[in-house]
Amino acid sequence: MSRKLIPLYLSDTSTFAKSLRSQLSHHDGLPSHLEVLNMLAKAAGHRNFQSLRATAEIADNPPLKPSAEKPFRRPSEVDQRQVERIARCFDGKGRLLRWPARRTDQIVSLWILWTQIPAARELSEPDVNILLNERHDFGDYALLRRELCDLGLMTRTPNGRIYRRVERPMPAEAAGTLRLISMR
Repeated sequence: MSRKLIPLYLSDTSTFAKSLRSQLSHHDGLPSHLEVLNMLAKAAGHRNFQSLRATAEIADNPPLKPSAEKPFRRPSEVDQRQVERIARCFDGKGRLLRWPARRTDQIVSLWILWTQIPAARELSEPDVNILLNERHDFGDYALLRRELCDLGLMTRTPNGRIYRRVERPMPAEAAGTLRLISMR
């Protein structure tokens, strides 16, 4: 099994060495493998090794660019059967009753939820959880939060503390579904 390389960047080697020496001098006996990794990460300015690894993973996996996505269909090309099928997953108030089985229906459902997230506002993770919990009935706000971020409809800071809605044009299927839901 190949190992993932985790780079360690130092702005000042002397400060790094002093911090590492201080940590080692306060430690009783020989530190374990994990303790050494945590000491190295702390000396480099991270909270712990897990934080260092998360920073390296973010650098390796930049977010998708919107230009790589497929273009939206025109309103005249909207599949009305799909719109009606997705609308049945929502109640009249726009609350998601069940998670659709088809991926295309899931994406449109996420767009409907996206419209219910406040624009141009930073939200904490607990705030996002509460907001999503109030807008669905199947009890998996973490799935919805993760899917909204993976789809690029929301962004979050690397530590996951701050979330923000990403403003984008809504696909025709989602707009048609939203109209149908609001007419109920």
